[in-house]
Amino acid sequence: MIAGFGSLYECFLTGFSADNENVIPAMTYFSRQLITGQNKPGHLVALPEKGSACKRMNLFLRWMARKDRVDPGGWNGIPLSKLIIPLDTHMHRISLALNLTKRKQANMAAALEITSGFKKIVPDDPVKYDFALTRFGIRDDMDNKLFDFLRSHQKQVKP
Repeated sequence: MIAGFGSLYECFLTGFSADNENVIPAMTYFSRQLITGQNKPGHLVALPEKGSACKRMNLFLRWMARKDRVDPGGWNGIPLSKLIIPLDTHMHRISLALNLTKRKQANMAAALEITSGFKKIVPDDPVKYDFALTRFGIRDDMDNKLFDFLRSHQKQVKP
């Protein structure tokens, strides 16, 4: 990829178009470039067209496109509004509790649905709260606090 494009970023941008609704076409292109020459295509690199939530790729894109105290940035040509939530079991569980999805599987369809819900809150940066919210699911000492809060405010939270 470096020899062919000069950088990983340039490779990703080759598949990117501002006209696309999100980064899926660029992720697909980028993933295909990554697996070129592998003996087992898709073994370590998830392919969006197969329905995977592509958590690693979406997390990588969050790190590279956003710049703040959590994400280092550097890939400035990718609008934050095009990013997709890095969906894992923790974010899926929290999203179910927040009524951002009703889907039982943490796949790309669920990731897009959850991202759409966050876009209603922060249209220009739907992955903004990913790091903060996933801490609740990862850290045992925080997990119950979020769900206790949600249960206590359940009548106020509307789907």
